[in-house]
Amino acid sequence: MATTYFSKRNLHFLLHEVFNAEELTQYEYFSAHDRETFNLVIDSATYIADTLMYPYLKEVDQNQPELKNGQVTVHPKVKEFMHAMGEAGLIGAGFSFEQGGQQLPQMISSLVGFILMAANNGMMYSGLTSGAAHLITSFGSPALNEFYVPQMLAGKWQGTMALTEPQAGSSLSDVTTSATPQPDGTYKIKGQKVFISAGDHDAAENIVHLMLARIDGAPKGTKGISLFVVPKYRPDETGAFVDNDVQSTGVYHKMGQKGVPAMHLTMGSNDNTVGYLVGEPHQGLPYMFQMMNEARIGVGMTAAAIATAAYYAALQYARERPQSRRLNEKNRLDAPQTPIINHPDVRRMLLFQKSVTEGSLALLLEAARLYDISRVAEGEEKENAFLLLDLLMPVAKSFPSEMGVQSVSQSLQTFGGYGFTEDFPVEQLYRDIRITPIYEGTTGIQAQDLLGRKMTMKGGKAPQLLFAEISKVITDASLFDELKPYGDQLAGELKRTQDVFVSLMPYAMKGDTERYLADATLFLELFGIVVVAWQWLKQAVVARQALLTRNPEGDELAFYEGKIHTMKFYFHYEVPKTLGLAQRLKDPEVLTIVSEKELAL
Repeated sequence: MATTYFSKRNLHFLLHEVFNAEELTQYEYFSAHDRETFNLVIDSATYIADTLMYPYLKEVDQNQPELKNGQVTVHPKVKEFMHAMGEAGLIGAGFSFEQGGQQLPQMISSLVGFILMAANNGMMYSGLTSGAAHLITSFGSPALNEFYVPQMLAGKWQGTMALTEPQAGSSLSDVTTSATPQPDGTYKIKGQKVFISAGDHDAAENIVHLMLARIDGAPKGTKGISLFVVPKYRPDETGAFVDNDVQSTGVYHKMGQKGVPAMHLTMGSNDNTVGYLVGEPHQGLPYMFQMMNEARIGVGMTAAAIATAAYYAALQYARERPQSRRLNEKNRLDAPQTPIINHPDVRRMLLFQKSVTEGSLALLLEAARLYDISRVAEGEEKENAFLLLDLLMPVAKSFPSEMGVQSVSQSLQTFGGYGFTEDFPVEQLYRDIRITPIYEGTTGIQAQDLLGRKMTMKGGKAPQLLFAEISKVITDASLFDELKPYGDQLAGELKRTQDVFVSLMPYAMKGDTERYLADATLFLELFGIVVVAWQWLKQAVVARQALLTRNPEGDELAFYEGKIHTMKFYFHYEVPKTLGLAQRLKDPEVLTIVSEKELAL
């Protein structure tokens, strides 16, 4: 098994050298922190990952949750993990001091998630709890906050997001779970939910579902959906906990992430499931969407983390596995075999993985930084940060997910036949990462969001802000002879992206939405390639400055030179893919829209 699953050096490089995370402490909300506290939190997460998670990666995968007699059992280490996370204050890392949290920036709490998921994404219980608790603190009553949140942040009670129903899927407007008002202000909940991650298990004393449902008589569609706290156990009139009639009727056996039970839940079978309204009636979906940016950063981080773990496993294997000779020495049969890392095609696969994983992580930290600024800044700074975040969010969720799947595939390929076996972790990681393009809105949904809404909101202000930010990095790169050609190339890619968008706009303007969005996923792919190129050029500028001013040696010299080399690989191997995407997007011939004349499918 690989001995490394992420690079702390790269985390510190991005956090302190590229994004200068300490600048966030100028805002009053984050002023209690500094570089030292940021690093201490990362060290704490690393310790938990090293001791309670990574050693049990395979064991958690091979011992799936089981549903017996209405109770779900999970790996015993899950309880230890949740207890440790609660003790360390990491479940509530991003919560305010008043809420019992550490009031840390999203940049830091996101990196905590990255470290944990790189170690063992089959133990993703704490992130689910944090997200559910955040909904309660944001929109719930003081009574709900006081009763539920402390136990959740302590790691004693599990939190879930109970949204999906058998007949609805991603179409939340079709949610049918009902909520009937009661004289005491509570609601009787009746319905079913499916694919509820960590929806029931024996490592928690209680399960707290944040559940979407319709109050009787509510409007149809998304405007009639409300949000409720629906616990597995609720207090009765005496304060004693009683069963809340939330029945575990099935556990899905999944392709990956097998350590986390995905539950089929049935509420109200005995007409005795009590729910507690969160916030105002009929505001459930807006509440969920207000939390969606944080959730989508989390999914992107999970994908980047899994792909990173796979990359370091492949890198170690390539350094240790001897096979054949260098291509120019093929005929020297008496010469010793060379490690496969010396073969150009293996290096191509490794550089692809490095460029995808480290580019994804940089993009996600950019998004997390904007999230933080949008929360604590004021005026124009706040508005611009939110617009940029909103624009980048479909890419921050989809690029790490889609490209992460490809990256882990290349990791598996690096191992050859061994990669397909259980002797190494990549076959598991390949299964695990495949869900990430589906979580929190599929890639197709993200693409329609980007092209259908984000590119045009507020008169196109968001892409204007983004292109201005990218242009600043292009200007910085122009100061270095080695980097100027890449800045010029990126400027050309901005022009190409604009040209594609302009070519599609006439369809939107005449109301032909289906034609306008027919290849939205390809536009998202093109846009993502360009955005990550921006992140790589930014890293290369910082690395070049470090080489000139610090005169590093040894591992530090190799680190900075490796950054510039990987940037060049990304620009030479990945960026040219925009040529084909642009050609397809500007092609007037469309083959995917249903036609009465076309019945091939």
